[in-house]
Amino acid sequence: MTDRFVQLQAWVANALDIDRVVLEPVIADASFRRYFRVTVGLQSHVVMDAPPPQENCRSFVTVARLLKHAGVHAPEVLAADLERGFLLLSDLGKQSYLEVLNEDNAETLFKDAVRSLLKWQLASRPGQLPVYDRALLRRELNLFTDWYVLRHLNVSLSSSEQNVLDSIFKVLEDSALAQPGVYVHRDYMPRNLMLSSPNPGVLDLQDAVFGPISYDLLSLFKDAFISWSPEQINGWRRCYWELARNSSLPVQSLPDFERAFDWIGMQRHLKVLGIFARINYRDGKPAYLKDTPRFLNYVRDTGRLYKEFTPLLKLLDSLENRAQHRLTAQ
Repeated sequence: MTDRFVQLQAWVANALDIDRVVLEPVIADASFRRYFRVTVGLQSHVVMDAPPPQENCRSFVTVARLLKHAGVHAPEVLAADLERGFLLLSDLGKQSYLEVLNEDNAETLFKDAVRSLLKWQLASRPGQLPVYDRALLRRELNLFTDWYVLRHLNVSLSSSEQNVLDSIFKVLEDSALAQPGVYVHRDYMPRNLMLSSPNPGVLDLQDAVFGPISYDLLSLFKDAFISWSPEQINGWRRCYWELARNSSLPVQSLPDFERAFDWIGMQRHLKVLGIFARINYRDGKPAYLKDTPRFLNYVRDTGRLYKEFTPLLKLLDSLENRAQHRLTAQ
C-alpha cells in the first residue's frame, strides 16, 4: 500500500465523515489517473486519483461544471483537493455503453448520446475552454510519427517521406480549422458513456476544448473498441446533421460536413495510433496495441475515399513493408 493511497483513503474518509473507507478499483484508464468506488450505506461515489504533475484536476472541475450547465449528465464534484489531485464524484453507474452496445440497442443508445452531444454543443461559448488550434492538432499528429512510425514500426523517414506526412498533416489541420467551432469533449466514445438516468452519463471529460463540430460525433461512431458498418455510420451521421441544423447549430452543408467528419477522423485515427504505441512503450500498458489494426483500417478506408490521401496510403504501405522486412531479417 503506497503512501499516496493511504493519503487518498484518509482524505475520502474525512470528506464523507466516516471512520473507515474501502476503495474498490474501477475503470482501467490509459492515463495516470486511477478510479475507485466507495459505498456508504446505499449510496456509492467514485473517487478519482489524478497525481500531479501528470494530471490536472482543475480542468476536470471546469469541464464538469460546463457540462452540467449544458444539461448533460456529468459527474458532480462533491469534494476536491486540487493540489494533491483527489476528487470525490457522484457515481454515474457501473455499465458503460461499450459493455452493452449491440445491433439491437445501438439505435436507442446512440440516439441518447447524440441528444446529449447536441446539448453540449448548443451551450458552446468561445473563451471558456482551450482552443483546438493548429499547434495542438500538429502535436497530436506528431504522435503518429514519433511513436507509431519511429518507435513501433522502428522505421526512419526520409526527407521526402517526412514531406509527405507534413503535407497530409497540413491538409488535415486546415480542414479542422475550417469547421465551425463548438465545445469538444475529445473522447466522446462508448467507453466513456455510462448507462444512467438521464442517459448517458459522460465521463473522462478533462481534455475538452473548443474546436471542430464533427469531432465528438466521429469519436462516437468510429471508436477504439467497436466498429460499425459504413452504412450505419452514414445513417447516424445524417440523422445528427439534420438534428443539428434544425437546432441552429452551425453545421456545414451535408457534403461538406461528411467530408469534414471523415477528415477529422483521419486526424484522430493517426493520433490514436501514436497514443496506443506510446501507452505501450512509455507506460508499459500493452493491451491497447491490439486495437491498432482497427485504426489502420479506419485510415485506409477513409483514405480510399479521397484522392488527397493517396500519398499517405502509399507511404503506409512502404513503411509497413520495411518494418516487416526488418523483422524477417532479425
